[in-house]
Amino acid sequence: MTHCTKDHEGNSLRVIIFGGTGMVGQGVLRECVLDPDVEAVLSVVRRPSGPSLGRRSEKVRELVTDNFYDYSGIADEFTGYDACFYCLGVSSIGMKEADYRRATYDIAVAAASAVSKMNPEMTLVHVSAAGADSSERGRAMWARVKGETENAVLRMAFKSAYVFRPFLIIPMHGIQSKTALYRTIYGALRPVLPLLLKMFPKYATTTEQLGRAMIKVAVQGYPKQVLEAADIAKI
Repeated sequence: MTHCTKDHEGNSLRVIIFGGTGMVGQGVLRECVLDPDVEAVLSVVRRPSGPSLGRRSEKVRELVTDNFYDYSGIADEFTGYDACFYCLGVSSIGMKEADYRRATYDIAVAAASAVSKMNPEMTLVHVSAAGADSSERGRAMWARVKGETENAVLRMAFKSAYVFRPFLIIPMHGIQSKTALYRTIYGALRPVLPLLLKMFPKYATTTEQLGRAMIKVAVQGYPKQVLEAADIAKI
């Protein structure tokens, strides 16, 4: 898999987003809408998102599907795009490994396989998590599954592919997590979130910063394929 840096040369970027209604995906979608270099966004969703920022933009088209494991019937919709931002993710809390693997590995691999077949010159940016275990042998179930997922998508036939491993993601611009526990945690931390950003810039990032970094990496590339929180902070 190559991961060389390239120049944008003024060309517009056409992007596919998986998970555009989640906390991370909303932030990425927002930055795509605001970025003048992003020409079009195809947001793959389970249900229409409603009157969000993305839906108000002419750049964004939603592709609604109730099957995130098989895209064979809608594969033609993925033709003609330059980058894929994979932002789907679920909490492993209370989940058995088989269920978590199905919701994490299976969906990610199905999505990456579908878009890569239609766009062999595409760049993939896959959002994982700090602590993912690329050896796939660690004790933490969620980390093993995340690592296995990373390894699988990085092996696929993309022109270039990158994994982002953010640590603490701070939602901005009214964006909220869909997970009740995370909403509670963020609510409790909200008064100190600006301080956390200043004190720990290598570990804390905002949804805005994450979205901008993903676009920049898709356009310019990056010297390595797996970007930890400190790498993301530098972009």
